[in-house]
Amino acid sequence: MGKVIAIANQKGGVGKTTTVINLAAGLAVLEHKTLIIDADPQANATSGVGFDPRNIKTSIYECIIDDAEPRNIILNTATPYLDLLPAHIDLVGAEIELINLPNREKMMRKVLAPIKEDYDFILIDCSPSLGLITVNSLTAADSVIIPVQCEYFALEGLGKLLNTIKIVQARLNPSLDIEGILLTMYDNRRNLAKQVAEEVKTHFQQMVFRTIINRNIKLSEAPSHGMTIMMHDINSVGAVNYLNLAREILQKNELTQLTDAEKEINV
Repeated sequence: MGKVIAIANQKGGVGKTTTVINLAAGLAVLEHKTLIIDADPQANATSGVGFDPRNIKTSIYECIIDDAEPRNIILNTATPYLDLLPAHIDLVGAEIELINLPNREKMMRKVLAPIKEDYDFILIDCSPSLGLITVNSLTAADSVIIPVQCEYFALEGLGKLLNTIKIVQARLNPSLDIEGILLTMYDNRRNLAKQVAEEVKTHFQQMVFRTIINRNIKLSEAPSHGMTIMMHDINSVGAVNYLNLAREILQKNELTQLTDAEKEINV
């Protein structure tokens, strides 16, 4: 049965969707069957793997609100082992439509139940908010990755997210774990980035991934081509970073046996 990982941070612009699509691609390149669930009405994960959201007729919205069968909606991407359950702008309305439903926080869990066994990993791209769809994603997840940008306000709002995770753990999903905090958009030429990285590591210690995602022009270019970084330029720094993250997650979940030399690819 696949592990469900939500990638969440209510602060926008921290590399959340970039992490979803490229971590998923890294896991797929390592031949682990992976599903991306786009749970953000902006549908950037959908366009980031090559699909035009304007052409999406059925999406995660229909699964949550109309009990549509997810297997009928899942799309195969151009990357072997990587599938997508797409989003559409209609997902904006799901927040309102869920309010009066019984078990409204558990609709995503219901959607995932029949397909978990089809995948090794399911990654959920959460919207930049702490609304009902994000709560649904956390309730359905086994763990959560929190991307943190290496910028001045990096820790701003992190307390709110961690508090939301605690509430979900207490009331809805006691088994929810924090997979790790991921430092993103790191520029080793800037003292501020180094200071932020050290501050996060000091505060959260073992919760922080060893892998750091560097600022990389190829990572910025890839979505405009509807490609993951693995397809756009697998030799780039960004591709190496996300492959290292995929390998670190596999090692953490004891899904692979790597020697110390194999645990990390050098840039």
